[in-house]
Amino acid sequence: MSIFEAIIIAIVEGLTEFLPVSSTGHMILAQGFLGVESDEFVKAFTVIIQFGAILSVLILYWKRFFQTINFYVKLLVAFIPAAVIGFLAGDFIDSLLENVWVVAIMLVLGGILMLFVDKWFTYPEETEPKMSNKHAFKIGLAQCIAMIPGVSRSMATIVGGMSLGFSRKTAAEFSFFLAVPTMAAASGYKMLGLLKEDATRQLLADNLNVLLIGNVVAFIVAMLAIKFFISFLTKYGFKAFGYYRIVAGLLILLLMAFGYNLQVA
Repeated sequence: MSIFEAIIIAIVEGLTEFLPVSSTGHMILAQGFLGVESDEFVKAFTVIIQFGAILSVLILYWKRFFQTINFYVKLLVAFIPAAVIGFLAGDFIDSLLENVWVVAIMLVLGGILMLFVDKWFTYPEETEPKMSNKHAFKIGLAQCIAMIPGVSRSMATIVGGMSLGFSRKTAAEFSFFLAVPTMAAASGYKMLGLLKEDATRQLLADNLNVLLIGNVVAFIVAMLAIKFFISFLTKYGFKAFGYYRIVAGLLILLLMAFGYNLQVA
């Protein structure tokens, strides 16, 4: 992977990680369009640069992380379902990650859902319930759906929160907070696995500059994307993202149907 390719993929990660459009799906597609072969380092790169995106949440919302222990209990409760399912079904999930057909289909289906989300689940902040552990657990269950590439972790958790009576802004912010332990665990687990083997440890060392650049780019772009998303979502809702997902998914399906190879395996 060249530095240019790393920057493009990191920009895609930063732009899409917190938008309801599937960051994993878009990075897979970016690899396909760039012609980047999905070798061991590239797979690691797409996970490790999530550290940069995580840092953007910590910087933007640092005051919110100095709360009572109940705040962290809720994050832990919401994190547990994804941790358990990820551990038990890790191999199956990995098998889906390089299937562009799955990404495209889920982009379209998720886009159709998002056309109706605002009509079904829009509540003012004044009437929303107080976040409980039960609410957090249900949002955590919704997050598990996003293990299918193309679904979008952000979409699943925000819609999950809105279905429980929370406003778009509250649901989106909890989604950002939940991203921290979820993405940190995924990235840390991947990193530890690579550091256990001499060959992959050396591979990371040889490409340390690419990893650093990728994280810096993902951090900067993610900060801008979060600020844009909260403002846009509060004012206009999900419909625009729904149309985008449908158009993007159909375009990918057409390209694949006419023989354009976007597979990264």
